[in-house]
Amino acid sequence: MRAFLPAIALFAAPLAAQLPAGDEILRKVDDNLGSATKRSTARMTIAGRGGTRTVESRSWIRGTAESFTEYLAPPRDAGTKMLKLGDQLWTYFPATDRTILIAGHMLRQSVMGSDLSYEDLMEDPKLFELYRATVLREEAWRERPCWLLRLEARVPGLAYETREMWVDRERYVPLKENRYAKSGKLLKTTDVVEVARLGNRWVARKIVFRDVLKTGDGTTFEIESIEFDVVIPEHVFSKASLRR
Repeated sequence: MRAFLPAIALFAAPLAAQLPAGDEILRKVDDNLGSATKRSTARMTIAGRGGTRTVESRSWIRGTAESFTEYLAPPRDAGTKMLKLGDQLWTYFPATDRTILIAGHMLRQSVMGSDLSYEDLMEDPKLFELYRATVLREEAWRERPCWLLRLEARVPGLAYETREMWVDRERYVPLKENRYAKSGKLLKTTDVVEVARLGNRWVARKIVFRDVLKTGDGTTFEIESIEFDVVIPEHVFSKASLRR
């Protein structure tokens, strides 16, 4: 029996080597979308119990800690603005002419009745810095070859303690996610239904978010335009910009 053990070990080693390191894949996901700055316009279609409505916005992002978003439509939401500075989010409501600080657990509340939380909407992280990744297996999604990763939090206090992520093996775009609480309860799913090539990057242009704790048919987030490494005036990332 012992004579067969070295042979079995030699056979098993190449099989294990076929799976790349999870952290390596996560770095490539970050590299695909990473840039010093971004400017984009987007549309969010919310399918709730009361019907469907569409919210349009434009955003400016610098690094992973600063972003500014202005809502353009519908009329009742036009002029609402959000400014992210580090772990704080300032929101200006033109109807009341008030600016409110949203921080801590409030960041996990729904944005305008959608399936996205404030954290989801403002997130532009380096995933590698937040999570450790393990490759579970190869598994196709929407007829695309993917690596199925399990992500575990590196740092405390994240909205999602663990994630399952199907990463396109050729484009390094996450095509599907299951996001879990610390208890292991499924909180949210994402499903990318459209991917586009922009320069040397692949971008998820249409994503369906579903908060499994809510009723409704989910929220579709569509990127209408996006530019990378653009010049953004310094004043954009200041509280004064909320009332301009």
